[in-house]
Amino acid sequence: MAANNSKYSSTRYHDPSQREFFSFEEVVLKGLASDGGLFHPHEVPNVGSKYLEWRDLSFPDLAYQIIRLYVDDHEISNDELKTLVDRSYSTFRHPDTVPLVTLDESKNLHLLELFHGPTFAFKDVALQFLGNLFEFFLVRKNQNLKPGEPRHHLTVIGATSGDTGSAAIYGLRGKKDVSIFIMFPDGKVSPVQEAQMTTVLDPNVHCLSVQGTFDDCQDYVKALFADPDMNKIHHLAAVNSINWARILAQITYYFYAYFQLLKKNPELTKAKFVVPTGNFGDILAGYYALRMGLPVAKLIVATNENDILHRFWQTGSYSKKPKPAGEPHGGIKEDGAQAHEAGVKETYSPAMDILVSSNFERLLWHLSLEHELEVNPDVKFEETVRVAGGKINGWFQELKNTGSFTVDGQISDKARAIFSTYRVSNPETLEAIRECYRGKAISTKGYVLDPHSAIGVAASLREISAAGQTDVPTVSLATAHPAKFAGAVELALQEEKSFDFSSVLPEQFVGLGEKERKVVQVSSKEGLPGIRQIITREVQQEKEVRQNGV
Repeated sequence: MAANNSKYSSTRYHDPSQREFFSFEEVVLKGLASDGGLFHPHEVPNVGSKYLEWRDLSFPDLAYQIIRLYVDDHEISNDELKTLVDRSYSTFRHPDTVPLVTLDESKNLHLLELFHGPTFAFKDVALQFLGNLFEFFLVRKNQNLKPGEPRHHLTVIGATSGDTGSAAIYGLRGKKDVSIFIMFPDGKVSPVQEAQMTTVLDPNVHCLSVQGTFDDCQDYVKALFADPDMNKIHHLAAVNSINWARILAQITYYFYAYFQLLKKNPELTKAKFVVPTGNFGDILAGYYALRMGLPVAKLIVATNENDILHRFWQTGSYSKKPKPAGEPHGGIKEDGAQAHEAGVKETYSPAMDILVSSNFERLLWHLSLEHELEVNPDVKFEETVRVAGGKINGWFQELKNTGSFTVDGQISDKARAIFSTYRVSNPETLEAIRECYRGKAISTKGYVLDPHSAIGVAASLREISAAGQTDVPTVSLATAHPAKFAGAVELALQEEKSFDFSSVLPEQFVGLGEKERKVVQVSSKEGLPGIRQIITREVQQEKEVRQNGV
């Protein structure tokens, strides 16, 4: 099934003087739209019941079929796309790529293990593919250069709260004509995550340990993309889940999980998916799967104590901090800064310690467009797109200025019809790890969850209890291997005599902490100007090394 004229546009497109449509290649290489919005497919293909024709496909073959729908074959041919997909998933350790395991038959609770890639995290599913895409487009651009013409080079920028960094680095290490810069909050990722990033010594890999939070790192990334000079000089590309290709690659495992359930129960008609999420990318892929025709009964957001998403579904307001009774948001401090920053709480699930969930903007765009089409059916589609884009732009400017915004009631109702949410605290996270290991919360005894996956399972168990039904299976997404978060796992299971951490330690992690490291420290005083200087300096040094043939 080939794509037909796939188009992409920005969530904040509202000015007729701006470009409306972009190609898949432009979207992948740009990452973030110049108006500050996120790229999204102009239309989501609905495959109807045809998706059942995919039920017996391997994961790579299924990924090919889904991605093909979003990429015109004049951009990437069938053979080229098949090669890209196969190469991306050949690095996974499990024959099923993302196996589904049953945690409790009586509760109809299942866990989708997404951590069998090279860095033991779900982000490998997308970033192995994205790394190969970057290389594919650059190789093609550099094939027909005239003598003396400079080679096309890409500078990939990313922020990470843990797993994105190592997954992106492993996807791009050693790639020709690509430099990658990953920023992470100093001291706020797990030791294994930091070691996975900083022990990669390839010349094109650069780790920046930034004084501050993940949101600070994410703001630096967005500021760099908004800088015309940096983009012109370095040809910046995004590796965070603001890059559409990441969301696209993740759609596949919702279909694959459903097909694994279907093999167990041919009478299956729908399933629920519970997703531990911080930046909303992982669960947004489930929304696209639903829009494509997958029979999803409910998408359930599981947050930690950084619960901006949970609070939105309760109130319809998207706010960086809870609103105290009788007190307006915002206000100006003496230094002129907005007084709305509540700060990020440090939890046992650091990859979810995020104040603002970037991908939420994509969901709001789709829901806003749907609403506008319903209330103004006689208005031209292009004008409706501009109205929806203007609304999104206004909301996120309000968020920037005041720290919050409230969406139209009809739009929050649409969100509640598809999604529900649960908030899982730090103590509840440890309890979920412990009770699942003991076989008390689930019938499977001895299963070790990482803290992020534990949040998903805790939310799943609450949903099953609240719904009072087990005829609809619940699939919880396991996002990382427990060995990546040894501190939380050992804290939860310290009184379990039968537990030995070495039993879950992959051989790839043995001795990781003693390896040589390469990392640049960035103080809060250096900030964005310092990061600009580091990028310019390191890229120039790489260029000199290449020219000298070293």
